[in-house]
Amino acid sequence: MIVDIGWYRDVIICIYGVVGTVALIMIVVLVYKLHSRIKSILDSAKHTAGTIDDITTYVGNEAVKPMVQIVALVQGVRQGINTFSNLFHKRKGGKDGR
Repeated sequence: MIVDIGWYRDVIICIYGVVGTVALIMIVVLVYKLHSRIKSILDSAKHTAGTIDDITTYVGNEAVKPMVQIVALVQGVRQGINTFSNLFHKRKGGKDGR
């Protein structure tokens, strides 16, 4: 039996086809695993962002808003006291009104 170069060429093409198919299957499996892992990471990040949003909303409504109202009330009372104080306070003569 005499084997010519065409036979070797055909064997190499067949081997290359099998190796290429196996490599393609491995790449597809790796991409699928990577996709599922990234999806779970993104779902976890989305859940964490939702939790942080809930916490900031709670803190804003329960802590900051009442504090702002109290500070506004105190500031208003101070301004009122200053206004009444200035009404009844005698000014001394002088250039700058002190």
